[in-house]
Amino acid sequence: MTATLSPPADALSPADVLEVHDPATGEVVGTVPVAGEQEVADAVARAVAAAPGWARTSPGDRAALLKAGARRLRARVDEIAEVQSREGGKPLGDSRGGVEAGIGTLEQYAELGPLHRGRSLQGGWGATDLVVHEPRGVVAVLTPWNDPVAIVLQGAAAALAVGDVVVLKPSERTPLCGQLVAEVLGEDLPPGVLQVLHGDGRTGAALAASPDVDVVYHVGSSVTGRAIAEVCARTGAHAVLEGGGKDPCVVDAGVDPVWAAEQVAMGAFANAGQICVSVERVYVHADVAEPFLQALVAQAESRRLGGWDDPATTMGPMVDRTQRGVVEAHVADAVRQGATVLAGGVTPEGPGAFYPATVLTGCTDDMAVVREETFGPVAAVAVVDSFDAALEAAKRSAYGLAGTVLTADMEHAQRAVRELPVGTVKVNAVFGGAPGGAAHPGPGSGQGLGYGPELLDELTRCKVVHWEPAPRPAAG
Repeated sequence: MTATLSPPADALSPADVLEVHDPATGEVVGTVPVAGEQEVADAVARAVAAAPGWARTSPGDRAALLKAGARRLRARVDEIAEVQSREGGKPLGDSRGGVEAGIGTLEQYAELGPLHRGRSLQGGWGATDLVVHEPRGVVAVLTPWNDPVAIVLQGAAAALAVGDVVVLKPSERTPLCGQLVAEVLGEDLPPGVLQVLHGDGRTGAALAASPDVDVVYHVGSSVTGRAIAEVCARTGAHAVLEGGGKDPCVVDAGVDPVWAAEQVAMGAFANAGQICVSVERVYVHADVAEPFLQALVAQAESRRLGGWDDPATTMGPMVDRTQRGVVEAHVADAVRQGATVLAGGVTPEGPGAFYPATVLTGCTDDMAVVREETFGPVAAVAVVDSFDAALEAAKRSAYGLAGTVLTADMEHAQRAVRELPVGTVKVNAVFGGAPGGAAHPGPGSGQGLGYGPELLDELTRCKVVHWEPAPRPAAG
C-alpha cells in the first residue's frame, strides 16, 4: 500500500498521536501518528526515488490507474462520507455530495491527463519548434478541513495525472478521511508515488520547506499561504495557493427580496459558513432592505442544528470550539460597535461546537466581522442607498476569492463583473458553475490557477525544443 503513515516523532510535536474529535459530541473518533522532521525527509526521499519511473509511465497508463482508483472510491462512498462527517461535522448528505464531487474531479483529471499537450511554433522551414510539458517532480499537497475529500482529490489527481508524485499532508482536524482516500486511490500505484504524512502546522512547514519539493499546492488560510510563498521563494519550489476569502454579496434594488434572502442564506450558512467562498458580507439596497432582512431572518431561524447522523439536521457544528471561538469573537466585537443581532448570535449550551445561523445588521468596515475572515454561519449586513455605494463597499477588502451580485440590471451586472477585484464573479447565483472553471485569486487570497484544466499547466514545466537537421558531410 503506497499511502503510508509515518511513525511519530517527538522532535516536531509534543504528542505521538493526533486525536480526532467529533465536533458534534467532542468524542474521540480516531487517532493518527504524527510525522516528525525525519519522517518528512524520508517520505520526500521516497517520492524523489519514485518520480522518474512515474514520469516515464505513459499518460494513458497513469489515467487507467486513476480511473481504477475512482471506481474503488465510488464503491466506498458511504464509508468515506461517514468518516468525513464524523471528524468534520458535515451532515451526511452534504458530506456524500462532497465526496462524489471529489471523485468526479478525479475522473475529469484522469481524462484530461492524456490530452494535456504542448504546441508547435512557426519557425524556419527546415526546423521543428515545440513547447512541451514535463512533470515538475515532487508535489506537496496541503489540504484544509472544510471540504477535505474533494480538495485532496483535486490536488492529488491533477498532480498524478501529469506525472508528478505526491506527498499529502491533510489537515490535522480531518486526517482520517484523507488517509482513507489516499489508501483507496493509491492501492495500485507504485511505491512512493502517493504518500501521506500527518501532523499539525509544523509537519506541513517541514514538508513545504524541503529542498526536494518542487511544488507546494496549498488550500487554507492566507496567513499560511503567505508563509509558504516566502519559503518557496527561498527553495525555488512553485507555489499554487488558495487562501482565505471575505466574499461580498450585493443585493440590488428591483430584485425579489425573498429569493435574494434564499441565495444569501445558502451562501452564508451552508456547511455552517465554513466554505472558502461563503457569503460573509452583504450590501443590500435600502429599497428592498426591510423585506430582505425579514426573509433572511426566517431563513436563519429555519436552520436546525444537529449531528451528522440526524436526518433532521440542516446545519451541523463548527469544526471545533477553536473555530467557534473566532465566530463568537467577531459577533461580540460587532455588537460592541453598534451592530444589531436579528437572528442567532448566542452559543447554545451542551456538547460539541454548534453555533446558530446568525444575521447582523448595521455592520461597518471597522468591525472584524466585515474586515476579517469569519468562516462561520454569520451574514453581516449593511444597508446602502445605491448600487454605486454597494459596489464600492464590496471592493473594500484585503481578500479576493469571489463575489456575488444579485440584480435584474444588466449594466449593474456588467459593472460588477468588470470592477470586483476577485477571481470569480457570480451573477444571480451564489453557488454553481460549469466544470473546469479556473481563476487567479484576487489580492490576499492566493496565487496560481488551483483548479480547472489550467491546474495541469501549474503542475508541469514548459520546455521549448528547437530542432534543425545536421548538415550532411561534404562528398568525397
